[in-house]
Amino acid sequence: MAELDLGEYRRQVALVPQDVFLFSGDVWDNIRMWNGGLGKEEAERAAKLVGVHDYILRLPEGYETDVKERGMRISVGERQLLSLARAAAADPKIVILDEATAHVDSHTEALVQKAMEKVMAGRTTIAIAHRLSTIRNADRVLVIHEGKVVEEGTVEELLAKKGLFWALWQLQFAGARDSPR
Repeated sequence: MAELDLGEYRRQVALVPQDVFLFSGDVWDNIRMWNGGLGKEEAERAAKLVGVHDYILRLPEGYETDVKERGMRISVGERQLLSLARAAAADPKIVILDEATAHVDSHTEALVQKAMEKVMAGRTTIAIAHRLSTIRNADRVLVIHEGKVVEEGTVEELLAKKGLFWALWQLQFAGARDSPR
């Protein structure tokens, strides 16, 4: 039995958590944290990919702005976009999105959604979400209730079943003129 190289495994996975943690230091360091050998050009490319580059340029010292401990100088939405830039810069095979849109307003959610689509492209993605708009393009959805998988399928299959997923969809999107699909 082959042994798993834990360091190599970790380099293949990127996590975008609900509560993004930014470290004391500048924006460069916070984007490149998963890869010390990553150059500024790659970090900037990742920031542009997720749409946070222009925001960074508006910071007092651009990419060299110290974000302070836990990113106190930066809004929740911008921290989320920086976390997505961090994930893009890591260029992982697997992306884990843990409630990545939970603490953002509707406008920022749209920006984060667009950025998530770019980061997820060509990668295996595990998305943990209560906001169903986050998983609208998922190939496979697992509905977990009280710790157990109770439904599984595509969004369309689950809506056709009219089970728990359908009920949650109705609660979130009832009265909406445009479905998030």
